[in-house]
Amino acid sequence: MKLKAKHILVTYEYEARDLLRKLEEGKSFEELARDFSLCGSASKGGDLGEFSKGMMVPAFEKALLTLRPGEISGVVKTQFGFHLIQRL
Repeated sequence: MKLKAKHILVTYEYEARDLLRKLEEGKSFEELARDFSLCGSASKGGDLGEFSKGMMVPAFEKALLTLRPGEISGVVKTQFGFHLIQRL
């Protein structure tokens, strides 16, 4: 099973909640990822490209699989920090 997603990775939960609020206000996921994400994918608007099931850490993958294409997750905690995930 191939999956595609974008994400924004930050250090603190309050940062992720603030970014989620900005998304709800209509800000662009890609722009917020470029400006705030700590991941190397930030320069691509958070785009992680295509990957197979089992390649991401369990909490990330579990959240991703609950989303429909285009949907954005709530705050997801992993050992890397706090994520907002958009399924593509």
